Amino acid sequence: MERLLINNIGLLATPEGQSARCGEQQGKIKLLEKAWLLAEDGRVAAVGSGAAPQLDAQVLDAQGKLVTPGLVDAHTHLIFGGWRQHELALKLRGVSYLEILAQGGGILSTVRATRAATEQELSDKAAAALHEMLCFGVTTAEAKSGYGLNTEDELKALRVIRRLNSEQPVELAATFMGAHALPPEYKENREEYLRLLCEEMIPQVAREHLAEFCDVFCETGVFTAEESRRILEAGKRCGLIPKIHADEIDPIGGSQLTREVGAISAEHLIVCPPEGIAAMAEAGTVACCLPATSFYLGATFAPVRDMISAGVPVAMASDFNPGSCPSLNLQFVMNLGCLKYRMTPEEVLTAVTLNAAAAIRRADRIGSLEAGKQADLVIWDAPDLNYICYRMGSNLAHTVVKKGKVVV
Repeated sequence: MERLLINNIGLLATPEGQSARCGEQQGKIKLLEKAWLLAEDGRVAAVGSGAAPQLDAQVLDAQGKLVTPGLVDAHTHLIFGGWRQHELALKLRGVSYLEILAQGGGILSTVRATRAATEQELSDKAAAALHEMLCFGVTTAEAKSGYGLNTEDELKALRVIRRLNSEQPVELAATFMGAHALPPEYKENREEYLRLLCEEMIPQVAREHLAEFCDVFCETGVFTAEESRRILEAGKRCGLIPKIHADEIDPIGGSQLTREVGAISAEHLIVCPPEGIAAMAEAGTVACCLPATSFYLGATFAPVRDMISAGVPVAMASDFNPGSCPSLNLQFVMNLGCLKYRMTPEEVLTAVTLNAAAAIRRADRIGSLEAGKQADLVIWDAPDLNYICYRMGSNLAHTVVKKGKVVV
């Protein structure tokens, strides 16, 4: 049996439970001073305060620092070729996201670069990003396809995700997002691309067990609410759990669709209307909000306080991608959660741990430090939770542990 005893923890902070927390419960976390944690064979065996047990175990001295669960980044577009720094000048001149897309830039620019990249090139690039994420305290992440937009290159991206899941410490949850944009070769034939998605791509992804989730960009100029329903229902028939990019730019019915299709999460939600919030609350859908994207685009910020008041569980994620959020710093997202969403540090912690885990169907095994869950945790260069939400621009993750082993 492999044992790791972490002692001399100044403060252990963790949400509790095996499902998403909502409403007032989102801000209720367990705080243990002068704590210790025992991991056995990669799982939390016990947590306590006071004198640590005397055991035959590897001992890690937390030096009086803060310990939390490992961070969970529940929304990333990890697999892509190239970058899009050339679009910065356009954005500074006021050219909108949808205008850039209509000109053949944006997602379509990345599609060209991704199609041209080899599987090894995509893997090497994503592995470097994952190491950086790990150093920021992220121990689990969702990863989407969506820059291939044809069968061959979508499968290529998902195979890279599967490969990386076995080759490095950050645990990955794969999402198929062939419905990220309409590829240029189908510009005059939307129906044929929808058929390709529903009748060829999704069944092939399911046959090869390459993804758990199916996502769609429900937005003006991309996919309508009715088209999104059709794609997500096709995914459900093949065993893929629905997610939906909704209400990022225009509220065209994506958030309301969560109730109809039983979406596990809705993403972005910058302009989510009250009826969308009500639909998510009724469906138990996790609102996966992406404040760094609002920050980068100069957009408004999602109505998170309204969501929490309505009983919607809120998660936060990076939205790491080459266009609208070229950042994978989840600590910065935590800062923005307090400063722009007006969330408390306790609500923020739940949003990037337990609720984020629930958004990728893993709340039963990660997202909190409780007996039986994976021993995924971060020792912070911080005395308390307020400090890591207050400090900006510095990486405060001191030590990262994944499945009971020190990885950073």
